Amino acid sequence: MTDFSSIMRRIITGEDADGQSLVIIDGPPSAESGDPNVGGLFDIWHDAASGPLDPKSHADLGPERCVLSPSAGNVKVRWFVIPPRPPGVPVEELNAAARARFAAFDAEDHITDQSKHPAMHCTESIDVICLLQGEVDLILDTSRTRVKPGQIVIQRGTSHGWEAIGGPALLLAVLINRPLARPEH
Repeated sequence: MTDFSSIMRRIITGEDADGQSLVIIDGPPSAESGDPNVGGLFDIWHDAASGPLDPKSHADLGPERCVLSPSAGNVKVRWFVIPPRPPGVPVEELNAAARARFAAFDAEDHITDQSKHPAMHCTESIDVICLLQGEVDLILDTSRTRVKPGQIVIQRGTSHGWEAIGGPALLLAVLINRPLARPEH
């Protein structure tokens, strides 16, 4: 089994007082919700999506607690690990576990249609997601699409879920807050 925690190293750059570039943070995720080798969210950064950038600021903008969506006007960067569906577990139990997991990162109201997948959800964001290791199915209302390492998904505020195939999968996501142009689900 791959040790995903050994891959999760965030290196954040900045500038010193003379304008010389340097590493200001070199370490693990700023916040974790779950186990990196089983499943969960692992936050890297959460910052304004617009406005001036100050490389001289050495503030650690990695959140202290995992919350699913970026706050209004912000961008969030994180790793997430998707486990395969456990065999033999009743669907009602899987649905309840997904609701509890989403509640743990302030997103139980993001769950949409659990008849399609226990973790089917929708966020008000554009998500740029790259599969780093493993294999997953992207589950949408009308289809499943297999995603392999190195492939990118641009998730545009639609209801979706993820299911790992054969073992846990590691993904990297950049989530950019954007209000939906339609009523909430």
